[in-house]
Amino acid sequence: MEENLTPSYIKTFDKDERALATEDLSVFYGGKVQKLFDASLQFKKNSITALIGASGSGKSTFLRSLNRMNDKVAKIDGKIIFHGLDVNKPDINVYELRKNIGMVFQRPNPFPKSIRENIVYALKANGKTDKNELDRIVEESLRAAALWDEVKDKLDKSALALSGGQQQRLCIARALAVQPEILLLDEPASALDPVSTSKLEDTLKQLRSEYTMIMVTHNMQQASRISDHTAFFHLGHVIEYNSTAEIFTNPKGQLTEDYIQGSFG
Repeated sequence: MEENLTPSYIKTFDKDERALATEDLSVFYGGKVQKLFDASLQFKKNSITALIGASGSGKSTFLRSLNRMNDKVAKIDGKIIFHGLDVNKPDINVYELRKNIGMVFQRPNPFPKSIRENIVYALKANGKTDKNELDRIVEESLRAAALWDEVKDKLDKSALALSGGQQQRLCIARALAVQPEILLLDEPASALDPVSTSKLEDTLKQLRSEYTMIMVTHNMQQASRISDHTAFFHLGHVIEYNSTAEIFTNPKGQLTEDYIQGSFG
């Protein structure tokens, strides 16, 4: 049976509700191989959006394009609208963009430095030297990532001595230290055990009141537990985008329903 890749439903928001939006975003590898087709999505402020779909569906390609992580490996057409600007234009300061749109990767990647240095490294590189201010940011970032109570007495110990779940929360704290508006998370719990995953999910839910988060996940239960909205990707196309409750209980498209029910993926 030939698959219908026409979007079945794409939710939209008023302009003042949007933290980020894409318009006809397409990604080509090697100049010819298209991995993402005309993705137009709007992300609501102070919410968690899950991107779901089978491996190779385009969700990570889409996510990594939002803060220009794909620049050196792919050609990206279309618009990425942030604060009214198209940040996909060539004259955009990508370093500044990534301070506003942070990223947490699939596997924890702390620097081989102390816990404290992991938090302040980028701040120092950007010219911040006041010790009291740096100490404040360290504590605030670790508290926001629900890690402060676990590490406050060992800030000068190696971050590599932390458990996998603690390392991932440290990476979130490191991203928060530069005060981004948006956090991109590429399967942040895929390398974690169930207990660490639960702590990470609790952390993300607490952060929702201050940050906009866009998260790729293969874990359908995780998407249903913590996200406010869900976008379903298939073969590089966005098929459906709606509230998570609607996607999981009343999908508009047959492809979405088939994926949710485990018929493929």
